Amino acid sequence: MADLFRFSTFSSDQLLCAADIIGSSEARARIEVAVLNFLRILNSSSPAISDLPLISRRWSNSRVNRGLLTEVSCIFLSHSFCARSFLRPNSAKAFVRVWKVMEMCFQILVQEKRVTQRELFYKLLCSSPQYFTSQLQVNRTIQDVVALLRCSRFSLGIMASSRGAVAGRLLLQEPNQEIVDCSTCGSSGHVISGDMNLLERMVMKADARYIIVVEKHAIFQRLAEDRVFNQIPSILITAKGYPDIATRNPAGLAILCTFKFGSIGMGLEAYRYACDVKWLGLRGDDLQLIPEESLIPLKPRDLQIAKSLKSSETLQENYRNELEVMVQSGRRAEIEALYFHGYDFLVSQVANKNVQPLFDERLTSFPFTEKFQLPSSCNHKTKKPCFHLYG
Repeated sequence: MADLFRFSTFSSDQLLCAADIIGSSEARARIEVAVLNFLRILNSSSPAISDLPLISRRWSNSRVNRGLLTEVSCIFLSHSFCARSFLRPNSAKAFVRVWKVMEMCFQILVQEKRVTQRELFYKLLCSSPQYFTSQLQVNRTIQDVVALLRCSRFSLGIMASSRGAVAGRLLLQEPNQEIVDCSTCGSSGHVISGDMNLLERMVMKADARYIIVVEKHAIFQRLAEDRVFNQIPSILITAKGYPDIATRNPAGLAILCTFKFGSIGMGLEAYRYACDVKWLGLRGDDLQLIPEESLIPLKPRDLQIAKSLKSSETLQENYRNELEVMVQSGRRAEIEALYFHGYDFLVSQVANKNVQPLFDERLTSFPFTEKFQLPSSCNHKTKKPCFHLYG
């Protein structure tokens, strides 16, 4: 139903692009077609090495799609193309990288395996060291392949590394495994698998009323150790920074926007992982709670991120105002500064100032009857308000 909203006249422009989630046989077929087309042109009466037409992953080719029937706004790419050309010196290696990654993906699909981007990097580093020298090159080339074949990374046998964690009022059960009670997993929480196929088959049960996404792992550990989910019936999630993807600074706000809208770096897959989140954490009017000595001067990198955010159409007006206040002050505050009032103060701040007022407002505006998009196998499908906590 969510895809229907995104790709119908109710929600989005028909010219917007997206990556399909397809089976391994179709993914192999798309790779084979790409190879055959390349060979056909190479063996024609006027042989040539054809360019690879890719959907451009630039802000100038992006749009924020705001659905009429859904609360989720997300980033889509339009039909503007860039090319990887073997005949241009500055893109010849990028051209070869695309074919190398497609070759590796084909082998993975034939063997019915799944690999992480990190595993793929080391495989390519060993087999093609003259073309792959960094993880960033591999990540960008994977998105080139996604843009060429119009299918997701998962469809190509590539999965995210397990770096996220969950804690709180949630029971998880993987196929043929024992039930995991995420409220008893300690301050580090339960590791979230990067295998989307496993997540689809996982059974989930919860009696929580909120989902709280925490930017910093240290803050996640503090909230989990203090068992904030007993005071606020909630589930805590952290991606330990950008989500696979808490500081009151431009980077924290950029991470919030990644959760809320997706990212250009994810290319044609960005819209699939956007979710409607509300901002928790420090605002300008909270600075009175923080000692002057704990405020940190903005660095050039902070100002660069702030400038980029202010020029983005994804940034809501109230977020833009907060960002402007911070830039004008020239300082930022880390959420850990609230510990000046004691280690329990953070929990009470989240509960009393942030979560409850937002939840009351939500109940006034929307009856609590919406659906929460969990995998189809999940037992519990009542939607939880989702909040992002950064300072």
